[in-house]
Amino acid sequence: MKKLVVFSGAGMSAESGIQTFRDSDGLWEQHRIEDVATPEAWAKNPELVQRFYNARRKNILAAKPNAAHHIIAELEQDFDVQVITQNIDDLHERAGSSKVLHLHGNIRFSKSSDPKAGDHATLYPILGDSLDLSTDKCPKGYPLRPHVVWFGEAVPAYSEAERVVQQADIFVVIGTSLQVYPVAGLVHCISSTAQAYYIDPKANQQHLPQQYQKIALAASQGINQLKQILLT
Repeated sequence: MKKLVVFSGAGMSAESGIQTFRDSDGLWEQHRIEDVATPEAWAKNPELVQRFYNARRKNILAAKPNAAHHIIAELEQDFDVQVITQNIDDLHERAGSSKVLHLHGNIRFSKSSDPKAGDHATLYPILGDSLDLSTDKCPKGYPLRPHVVWFGEAVPAYSEAERVVQQADIFVVIGTSLQVYPVAGLVHCISSTAQAYYIDPKANQQHLPQQYQKIALAASQGINQLKQILLT
């Protein structure tokens, strides 16, 4: 069974009503990155950061997987599918994908804000949509923070993602602007024999190695077209 690796970004979840960060009406238009998505922001104003991610979590819990999520899950019937996602939502899992690697964390989990906890801190499932600074704490007494990789933090799962991408027979990039590094560098990790596809409405504007076939469609339409190609 061929190994199919899907690398998904914000455009993957946009059809589910989850705001992207970089579009003109995205989240960064409403909040400065420095105020809500850095370790310094947490140190300066943890209340604001917690409110921001509580709102994001509520939005994600109300959302449902879209057709693209479901098609990727269905491809497990014909391929060994591994999803690598930049998204902090759990829509891939809810659609039925069995192997999902979150590069930037999963907002449904929390971890200690203890600065000594390290990259591989214990994760705690969040029941409901909110974390409370005063009551939700780790055993050492530090408030729990979202399990999200902030700007300026390391990406602990990156080396595993590199290994997975290198093993891909088929590599599909979908709904990502490829502007966030180091994870955008994954497009250059594929083997010379892999089939590679890039699905995005602005695909034709993206400069990629010639190995990539571009499908200039939104996530659901694009992955449906790719499914027909792969199963023909």
